[in-house]
Amino acid sequence: MVMWVFGYGSLISKAGFHYDERVIGFIKGYRRVFYQGSTDHRGTPEFPGRTVTLEPAEGEICWGAAYKISKEEDAETAITYLEVREKQYDKKEYLDFYTDLTATSPAVSGVMVYIATADKKANVNYLGPASDEEIARQIIQAEGPAGPNRDYLFNLEKALLQIGCKDKHVIDLANEVRRILEEEQ
Repeated sequence: MVMWVFGYGSLISKAGFHYDERVIGFIKGYRRVFYQGSTDHRGTPEFPGRTVTLEPAEGEICWGAAYKISKEEDAETAITYLEVREKQYDKKEYLDFYTDLTATSPAVSGVMVYIATADKKANVNYLGPASDEEIARQIIQAEGPAGPNRDYLFNLEKALLQIGCKDKHVIDLANEVRRILEEEQ
């Protein structure tokens, strides 16, 4: 039994579980957005942080890292760990994962992906779209048990650049956070 997990946020640089192989690639039909509230890791219920989720987007791709887990006990440990880490994400999808932009068939089918949906009944922490400035100010203010929300954003920006992905949404937000912090000094 082999299990694959796709990370598009902090999982890119910090899996937190044992895996056999890490592969850089992408999923199709989704884009990464800072629309999910974090009240347990990068924020609090009073000042929720913002973390990434996926939203359906025709013709878009989302780069990240897929992790192959071969041993049953490693898979069980990974699931237990991820169910806590990703508990504010209300949906699990099994998607096709690609490593080549010209490929017509996926490198791996059935890669598990955690998604926080816009369904406010199933996902009470969904914050949704806002202006870059609004999201940046929320990120600056938020801090949780895992640290400041801005560290999450900057770490994600760095991890994406390391895998060769220039995600405009992430870069624009990181630049906006830097601009506001500089202004406030």
